[in-house]
Order: sequence, then C-alpha cells, then structure tokens
Amino acid sequence: MNTAAYSTWLEIDLAAIRQNVSELRRISAVPVMAIVKANGYGHGMQEAGRAALQGGASWLGVARIEEALGLRAAGITQPILVLGYTAAQRSAEALEQDIRLAVFDVDLAAAYASEAARLGRRLRVHAKIDSGMGRLGVFPEQGMAFVRRLMELPGLELEGLFTHFARADEPEAETTDWQLQRFQTLLSELEHAGLRPALVHAANSAAALYYPAARFDMVRSGIAIYGLDPSAEAPLPETFCPALTWKARLTGVKILPPRHGVGYAYRYTTRAEERIGTVAVGYADGLRRRLGNFALVHGQPVPLAGGVCMDQIMLQLDEIPTASAGDEVVLIGRQGQAVIRAEDLGREWNTVNYDVVCGLQARVPRIYLNEWDEAA
Repeated sequence: MNTAAYSTWLEIDLAAIRQNVSELRRISAVPVMAIVKANGYGHGMQEAGRAALQGGASWLGVARIEEALGLRAAGITQPILVLGYTAAQRSAEALEQDIRLAVFDVDLAAAYASEAARLGRRLRVHAKIDSGMGRLGVFPEQGMAFVRRLMELPGLELEGLFTHFARADEPEAETTDWQLQRFQTLLSELEHAGLRPALVHAANSAAALYYPAARFDMVRSGIAIYGLDPSAEAPLPETFCPALTWKARLTGVKILPPRHGVGYAYRYTTRAEERIGTVAVGYADGLRRRLGNFALVHGQPVPLAGGVCMDQIMLQLDEIPTASAGDEVVLIGRQGQAVIRAEDLGREWNTVNYDVVCGLQARVPRIYLNEWDEAA
C-alpha cells in the first residue's frame, strides 16, 4: 500500500467489517440487516455494504432512496430497505430497482399503491411502528388498523414490520422494556388475526447485543459492524474490531522562538523555544475546530498547538525530537502501543463516535484493506 501521494487518508479494513458482521450473526442467531447509510458511517457506503454482505449480512439498510439507488448502481442485488421518508413520486424508481420502502402514513402508502398499480407492479413495504421514539410511525395501539389498511391497498405487499429503540444503549432499561412490551402486544394481536408480516425487526446494535427478546426475525446493525461501541454503557464484545484508521502526514517541523504565536488568533503561544510540526489535515476534513485535540506521532500522544485550521493543524513536538517531515500522524486508530479511538474524540468534542466518523469528509481519500478476492 503506497500512501506517499496523500496528505491525509482513511484506511478501512474490510476484513474487520466482515468479521464484525459474522460475530453479530453468531450472537443474535438471526439474519442481519447492515446499516450503511451516511456513506457507511463514513467508511464508504458501497465498500462497507459489500463487505457486510460478504460477512453474512442478508439485507442492507439506508436512510434515503438516493443511497439505495447508489447501491444498486454499484451492482449490489441483495434486498435493500429505505428506513426513512421517500417521496411518492420516487416510488417508481423503487419498484424498478426492487427497493423496499418504509411506510408510516396511510396517505403516503396510498400514493405508493396508486403508482404501483398504475405500473402493474407490487411495491414491497415495511410498516413503521412508533413504540416510543417519537419520530415516524404509527403508535402500536393504531398498528392493527394500519396493517389492515396497508393489506387492502392494491399495489402494496406488506413484507415487514419494524420499530426503533430510543435508549437501548443506556443502562436504564425501563424505556426499552416499555417500547418492547408495546411492540410485542401489537405483534400478538397481529398473529392472532393472522396478519403478522413475514419480517419483524426492531433491534439496533445495542439491542441486538443486550436485548435478546428484541431480535425477532432480523436485527438492524449500524455502529457495531464498523467495530464502534453503541455507547460507553453498551460496549462491544472484545471479538469486534474497529475498521477505520485516520492518518495524516507531517508536512514540516520548525523551531519557534519563545512567545511566538501559532495559528489563527494566536490560541497558542510558545513558552520557550519549541518544536512545532504542521500536519495537512483540518476541520474541512472532519477534525473539529476545538482546543484540546491530540494526535499520535511515533507512537506517542502529542497535543495540538492552538486551534484547528481549515486544512492544517500544528503539533507540539518537544517530546518527539526525531519527528520530521513525511512522518505519519494518527488521528484515529493505533500507532505502536498508543490508540486514539473514535470514542475518545467523541468525548473530547462532547459528542458521540457516530458523529465523529460520519463527519469525515468525502475529500479525505479512503484506502480499502483486505478486499474480498472474488476469484478465491
């Protein structure tokens, strides 16, 4: 792997994604829908999707029709579900590309059905139940009537029923237990009436690991397949491995005199003669414009000197006297015995690891390791 041409880049280990999906299948003992929305949580939607399928995922899940169409354009033929809103006028594209859509409103469902009937086709849909998230979906108490209405609409095939948990990654289980109970009550009613759809799914990554009763016919996992903890309170088993490493390169090292300002607004001023290194990465790449960031150089953590510029940062290198231009810098991942996790950056930035990796910009090149050998 030659990275000499890059100033900053991501290394995505596709073998890690395959292994993580395999572990999730083993633990949950049901099929896995791999969630690859938001450019595969920053890892690359198409590449992550293929790796997840190679690891044993049966479905892919996205948020928007554009993402699903991108997967189809890449030659991915396995089932895809759009979990969010799709405009009625785009349902013809879903039909043409065999993409499943979520339905959460009778009027939108009727519009889908009308378009499908006009084309002489049947659109496969999954009904969304709001068991307590407060977003899209009908309440479980309205679920029976909603399912009956969907089944009456010509042009629709009700393939699935799903919900989403708000707090499955928190130690307080009361909310998740309440959501699960409401959803299970609806399922019992549907089963008694002979109306239960073939595919029922509810569990996100945390629920797939910590709530066995929520696994139903399939689990939907996003963060776990990338080897990232759902939360500090819901860590992954040790058999999971992060897939992403973020690297950059020292582009220059210089000695600055005492009381010399560094960067915009002189947010850092040297106290004595100091070695300051410049790195070709900045907030336009996804490194938040905050004080307190750090990086790894020669296997040691070093602090940023001052703020984050759009395309560059400066590091305080007094503790690394051998550091020189061209050396690799790690922003997320391992270097020697030292590690910076996406979770660590999330805490520094007062956010979560999801936000960190989804914020990695498209201009940062992705280099894929351990690609599947189709000829093997």
